[in-house]
Amino acid sequence: MAEITVSTEIHAPPSQVWDTVKDIDDHVNWMKDAERIDFISHKRSGVGTKFDCATKVGPFRLKDRMEITEWIDGESMGVSHEGLVTGSGRFSLQETADNHTIFTWEETLDFPFWMGGPLRDTVGSRILSMIWKKNLTLLKQQVESTSL
Repeated sequence: MAEITVSTEIHAPPSQVWDTVKDIDDHVNWMKDAERIDFISHKRSGVGTKFDCATKVGPFRLKDRMEITEWIDGESMGVSHEGLVTGSGRFSLQETADNHTIFTWEETLDFPFWMGGPLRDTVGSRILSMIWKKNLTLLKQQVESTSL
């Protein structure tokens, strides 16, 4: 199992960050590894929302089936991953003293053996950590550009 945590400070209040993050459809605009989201449930937000995410990481293209398992407005969103890569993830938002947001992205993932053999968790963690740091930079830019 690979455990990955990345975070950034966004110069906007948690409510504004949440307004962007709660729109699951919009995740493809700041997650460059997410190419397309197709909902497979009638719900598009909240616990029980299910969707397939077409994901591309380097030469690998995967369909990641996800289900929202936690949804606390303005605070957190959790998901479970099914498919070739399994596990769980969570976004959390924490308000700072100056009304900014610490946005944290945590994932615990299990990669299939063919994705790097015995080094798959170490290598996968490093690669995804780099990608997700860039994703958080894009999220930060997107949110902060609307707060001007």
